[in-house]
Amino acid sequence: MTEATTTPSTGAHTGAGAPGDPDLEPVDVQAEGARIAGAMGTVVQGKPDVVRLALVVLLAEGHLLIEDVPGVGKTTLAKAMAKAVDSTVRRIQFTPDLLPSDVTGVAVFDQETRTFEFRPGAVFANLVVADEINRASPKTQSALLECMEERQVTVDGVTYELARPFMVLATQNPLEMEGTYPLPEAQRDRFTARVSMGYPDRDAELAMLDDRGTRDPLGSLTPVADAALVRRMVAGTARLHVADPLRRYVVALVEATRRSPDLRLGASPRAGLQLLRAARAAAALDGRDHVVPDDVQAMAVPVLAHRLLLTPDAALARRSTERVVADVLTAVPVPRTR
Repeated sequence: MTEATTTPSTGAHTGAGAPGDPDLEPVDVQAEGARIAGAMGTVVQGKPDVVRLALVVLLAEGHLLIEDVPGVGKTTLAKAMAKAVDSTVRRIQFTPDLLPSDVTGVAVFDQETRTFEFRPGAVFANLVVADEINRASPKTQSALLECMEERQVTVDGVTYELARPFMVLATQNPLEMEGTYPLPEAQRDRFTARVSMGYPDRDAELAMLDDRGTRDPLGSLTPVADAALVRRMVAGTARLHVADPLRRYVVALVEATRRSPDLRLGASPRAGLQLLRAARAAAALDGRDHVVPDDVQAMAVPVLAHRLLLTPDAALARRSTERVVADVLTAVPVPRTR
């Protein structure tokens, strides 16, 4: 059910040295992010916006849900990021018979020592690729709840910390596909953003036919960053300035979803926190030291839409949560910042 891999080390680092915690050493987030995006772009062709969003989620210390029909590159995107960042990687193929202990780990009785020994599950890695997550039962899906929110796993009353960075890249097929289970609301709310791959344009698809007929581009992808560098990028992103009017703007957007007549479930406080973190990451990738309203607006749909639930009337009218978020962005006044 699980596949463990590690990618070779390159030892690539940039940034001036600083005393104290090495994870706080300065780093050029824009330049390093561009290198990671460039490496992923050699595999995920014609989808720069999707690659950028994956990087935003990584720098926001979040998790990414990749949803689309089979065959458009969902798993390829997840594996490309895992290969571009030199860190521990585990892949879980979610199936109906997968057990929660396969994900979190299990305590096994050792006959020689007469004690129980904990054997870690697949979540004990920096990057966890949860392939077709909605093909497992809700019981197994819930095994990810604690680790995604608290970066820890509790088994038999003992809590084990997870490594940093820790990111779940989950793929899922639309619910109309056979053999799928809907993700519970609590599970969806733990994903920072949701993205759809979409079909490639004609030029990208032609290039894919020529390029992948003789080789696998993932096999030639070499890491351009490692876990230590990612931790420095995350720390640098977290230090970006956010003006008070912009914080109030985020709260206003979240509150507006709760008042929308088209929704029976609006955005949670966690959604507002994740929206601000994603906006910081977007600003860092653009090379700025502060967040602007455009960053929040650009991240609003991928961060908020998958958390919302439509009313029956809105669903019958074929409204979408993406459309509702767009309407909220239009209705809420944009603050003036520096």
